[in-house]
Amino acid sequence: MSDTRCLEDALERCLEDLESRLDPEQEERLAQEWRVFCDGGFSGDIFSPRRDRPAPPRTEWRTVRVNAALENPTAMLLQQYGVCSALLNAGSGLLLHVRSNYGTSILPLLFGVEPFVMAEEMDTLPTSRPLNDLAAIRRLLDAGLPDLSRGYAGRVMEVGERFVEIARRYPKIGRYVHLVHPDLQGPLDVCEVLWGSSLFTALYDQPETVHALLDLITRAYEALMRRWERIAPFSKDGSCHWGYLHRGSLMIRLDSAMNLSRRMVEEFAHPYDRRLLEAFGGGAIHFCGRGDHFIGSLCALPGLYAINLTQPHLNDMERIFLHTVDCGIHLLGLERPAAEEALRRGRILHGRVHCS
Repeated sequence: MSDTRCLEDALERCLEDLESRLDPEQEERLAQEWRVFCDGGFSGDIFSPRRDRPAPPRTEWRTVRVNAALENPTAMLLQQYGVCSALLNAGSGLLLHVRSNYGTSILPLLFGVEPFVMAEEMDTLPTSRPLNDLAAIRRLLDAGLPDLSRGYAGRVMEVGERFVEIARRYPKIGRYVHLVHPDLQGPLDVCEVLWGSSLFTALYDQPETVHALLDLITRAYEALMRRWERIAPFSKDGSCHWGYLHRGSLMIRLDSAMNLSRRMVEEFAHPYDRRLLEAFGGGAIHFCGRGDHFIGSLCALPGLYAINLTQPHLNDMERIFLHTVDCGIHLLGLERPAAEEALRRGRILHGRVHCS
């Protein structure tokens, strides 16, 4: 029997297993708790829901490594539903979720940069090689919007269609497993991945060219996300990302901003993130590292409903709380020690902090 046939058989067996383990009463309760939190109705200090009990698998789930999933759509499906199986087995309080998981360079690869797939033993998502070439950047600008099927984009959509088809065939999976939008990062992050480290001097030396590239990236982001939306329409009730529920549709990444001053973030990041939030009915923004220097202007963006930040120890958390929970913006996936330390010093969190 071919490996493809074996994968298909394994996928169907595991989908049957997942469907049988989904408890509607428990999933409905968990979903309702998330909706109440998302709508600002949680009255406790730290929102940290759990399923009542674990639901162990009744069959063996085949382990799928990242590079295998990149090469075979069925392997990608099996890997992603395996995440749901693991969450049920752990009794996690995260919502079940799957996505077309092709890494952070889905959007950069549209522009023809070279992919960089990690070594098999690393079992890590791929990236791409930056241009670091002003003439090459200008050629991209002259070419305009790229082919939306380049790189991994075609596979992203193919796997999305298969997720939707599975949701039709398995009613409980269709109801309780959320289909997360693909990781298109955010305009500034994509700009850095495309341009390379020389972007940081270009912000001073070539600001008009940087803005032109950011505009092109933002248009490409919207075009590709509209294509995804035709496969998996966004819900008016909110969006799931990493198992969190938030209002709006998008989870935009803003990791590159940690390298910039507040003024530069306001000039080179906020206008383009704002365009996307307005186009898709709002959403959330993630950033790694330090962001307390720009959190005030970030949280003033219309349609921003939640923040996911990592490494709270690198941030002035009082400043973060001041501009988020005090203003009705949720913090998702905050490391528990940061929230508990705030409570110990008498800080009111307004029921808007989630910790896993």
